[in-house]
Order: sequence, then structure tokens, then C-alpha cells
Amino acid sequence: MLKKFPFLPSLLLPLLLVSIYIWAWQGLKVDINTLKDSGKYIGVFLSDFFPPNWQVLPLALEALLETIQMSIIGTTIGAILSLPIAIISAHNLSPYGLQFLGNLIQNTLRSIPSIILALIFVSAIGLGATAGTMALGIYSIGYLAKFYQEAIESVEANSLQALQVTGASWLQIAQYGILPQILPLALGYTLYMFEYNIRAASILGVVGAGGIGFELVSYINGFERTKASTFMVVLLVVVTTIDWGSSKLRQKLADR
Repeated sequence: MLKKFPFLPSLLLPLLLVSIYIWAWQGLKVDINTLKDSGKYIGVFLSDFFPPNWQVLPLALEALLETIQMSIIGTTIGAILSLPIAIISAHNLSPYGLQFLGNLIQNTLRSIPSIILALIFVSAIGLGATAGTMALGIYSIGYLAKFYQEAIESVEANSLQALQVTGASWLQIAQYGILPQILPLALGYTLYMFEYNIRAASILGVVGAGGIGFELVSYINGFERTKASTFMVVLLVVVTTIDWGSSKLRQKLADR
């Protein structure tokens, strides 16, 4: 049959993709009429945010600094704790048992939303930036460990075999054969996570975990949306600047 219709295999993937999208669309039960009317309501809602109230700019900058501090410490915690997990997860360094354990830790942490982690730490240590920082740190582990693991597994096998032949220990192989090769890539991943955590920290304020998000949500819930828009503008400027700066740094690290 395939000889008579050689085009059939090439049609299977598009048909499968179309079927998946049809299934997903039907599962959402989207009401087209509701979507048609949504535009005017969105316009009314957004109009409440303009013009920004610049009187709260000093408070926005203060909250923004706290958000950046949370991201710096949270990302650092995540990076430090991620490295040993990545090492035991890598198939070119660790036996299967350790690999399974390392990947299980990663998958578990990635499956917990950052806002749930923030709720856990808020209930444990109270409201404020400390809870948010710890949530960001633990959340970062799930992703940075995976990024670091992939970097470790991409290391050239010949260099590791050369160290093994000389009688190097497992720790020496990791220290001298792997870390120098993955360092630029790992730093790039860490910068990306820092950039992401700036955004994530703004969301954690919903549950009182500090940062600019706490003030932002307070103003929105209090119908002081022109003040909230000032915080949003400040956050947009800083996120864009950090995104540009970290992209340049990642390019420089990649060129080395």
C-alpha cells in the first residue's frame, strides 16, 4: 500500500498535529461569542491604568530594588544547590541509581509552581522578602540543575577518558575535566535564570512574599490602578534592561 501511496507517511504527522489541536480546542469549550465581546471589556479595564501616577515612583523604585535583591540571592542559592544535583544526574558521571535520584529531585521541584513554594515559606517564616527569596532559590534548583546536567552531558568524552586513564578520582574528573568546559555555558544559564527570577519575584507578591509584586497587587485590588501602572512601567524598563544586558553577557560567554 505504501508503494501505491508513497505520500501517506508524510501526511501522518500533519494529520496528527491537526487532530491534537482539534482535541485541545474542543476541550477548552471556547465560546466565540464571548471572545467577540471581550475586546471592549479589556479596553475599559486597561483604561483604568492610565495615566500612571508618578507620585508613587520612589516607592516603586524601592520595591524594585527589593525585587532585584530577592532575585540575586535566590538565583545564587539555586545555582549553588543545583550543581551537585546536576553532577549526580549526569549519565557520564554517575551510576544509574544516583541518576534516578537526581532526576527525581529535579522533576519534583519543577512540578511545584513558584507561587506554591512562596505560600509554603510564607506559612513557615511569615510575610516578606525572605519567604520570596527562599521560594525563588528552591524553584531555581529544578531548572538550573537540568540546564547544568545537559551542559555536563555535552562534555567531550575523550577528555574524561584521558583523566580516567591517569587514575583521576570522580571528584577530580568533575573539577578538572568538566567544570572548565561547562563554566561559560553554566554562567549563561544562571544569567537567564536571574532574568527570569526578576519576573517571578513580581508574581510572588500575590501571596505576600515581598518584592514589587506585593505593592502592585495591593494597588490593583484597592482600585488604585494608576499607581499600579507606575509599578508596571518601572518593572518593564528594568526587565527590558536586564534582558538586554544578560543577552550581551551570554553572547560574550558563548564566544569564549
